[in-house]
Amino acid sequence: MSESGRPVVLRGGLVLTMDDAHTVLPEGDVLVVGDRIAEVGSRLEVPEGTEEIDARGGIVMPGMIDTHRHMWQTAMRGYGADWTLTQYFVWYYLESGKHFRPQDIRAGNLLAALEAIDAGVTTCVDWSHGLQTPLHAEAAVDALRSVPGRFVLAYGNIQQAPWEWATSPDFTAFAKRIIEARDDMLGFQMAFDVTGDPEFPERAAYEVARELGVAVTTHAGVWGATNDDGIRLAHEAGFLNESSIFVHAATLSPDSYHRIAASGGSVSVSTESEQSAGQGYPPTWALRNYGIPVSLSMDTSVWWSGDLFSAMRSTLGADRSREHLEAHARGETITAHKLRAEHVVDWATRGGAKALGRDHELGSLERGKKADIVLLRNDDSPVSFPILHPYGHVALQAQRGDVHTVLVNGRIVKRDGRLVGADLADARALVAETVEYLRSTLGDEAWIKGMHPDVPETSILDNPYQYTDYGTAATHGG
Repeated sequence: MSESGRPVVLRGGLVLTMDDAHTVLPEGDVLVVGDRIAEVGSRLEVPEGTEEIDARGGIVMPGMIDTHRHMWQTAMRGYGADWTLTQYFVWYYLESGKHFRPQDIRAGNLLAALEAIDAGVTTCVDWSHGLQTPLHAEAAVDALRSVPGRFVLAYGNIQQAPWEWATSPDFTAFAKRIIEARDDMLGFQMAFDVTGDPEFPERAAYEVARELGVAVTTHAGVWGATNDDGIRLAHEAGFLNESSIFVHAATLSPDSYHRIAASGGSVSVSTESEQSAGQGYPPTWALRNYGIPVSLSMDTSVWWSGDLFSAMRSTLGADRSREHLEAHARGETITAHKLRAEHVVDWATRGGAKALGRDHELGSLERGKKADIVLLRNDDSPVSFPILHPYGHVALQAQRGDVHTVLVNGRIVKRDGRLVGADLADARALVAETVEYLRSTLGDEAWIKGMHPDVPETSILDNPYQYTDYGTAATHGG
């Protein structure tokens, strides 16, 4: 709806519905009444007083869905550009992550939330593993509630064992309060990793999640951190199901992929992260073979971009590179790609909706579904035409600067390339305060050195989780 509450129609755009048939309308209209899509078609008749948005020459598509983003780290955008995963662990898990105050969590979340809707990401899972206290969690929620996007708070705390924080009265009280108050715009998950310890202490956290009726999202198949044992333990205990989201899943055995597929779980692939930090080769080439559902995510802006155009582009590149490489090793030539642009656009929209259990109302442009809609149109860019292959244009040509209009829950939150009602000056000031606080706390020398931190002599390669002494060399061929 427009600012006045009137219906809105996007007129004459190339409409990628992402429905079951992947229907494409070369010159289509999408009518929004209230928070729902009232009709999708051509030359629609609309109610009197409907606001019209000219979508001619542009692409109308569902809002994109990111299923794994550490939003609290966005206040440090680009700081870790040269990090390996081990250096990330050193900085956040071992040394400096504990310095984040509630207001720093809020600053990062606020900036990340604005960044998301600006790039056409209308739903984002805040994989919030910096919540050291309930006050940190309240600050995270406050930021998410202040931005007109759709978010899921995935509660985590890397400074404490999940079987401790998840069973604490403070967490239980907070979780129940959020669950009781949750609505269309804010969901809730639990976020923790499973080390593979045969004692399976994470069982207690899974039991809390089951009691609360919330999904668990976990980093799995991460070289040097999590492996097949964690998935086996959770599966044998009966905790895996269709709501389970496994992030990365890049260094797993066929047995683990079979367990994920059999339980109905899905994988959130962060290709830019996996191919740069070292979790393992981006796994879509393997996931396709096992029929495991895929969604896309950006991981963290402390390294990479915060848009899913980059995710689609890098995912196509990584999957095709693997396909060619393996064919060359066999003395063969790939003559037709298995992974197409259409597939990654689906993963960026419908795939995310399925992973979150909201495919019935998000992820596609269909009558009756929630009006989360993105218009890509940039008349000032020579890259905006011609549009010959619409899925290819979205995956390989478009970028955040082409996001012209965004609607979330029927509300226009970006118009003519500018966020509506966003106080960027306030967000900038809050982030500047966090950066100054962290820099002064660490000291200038440590702050600069942190961009290329030394790796201490520690068990970090086998266990970045300092709340447990358990370690394994399984990921290193031991």
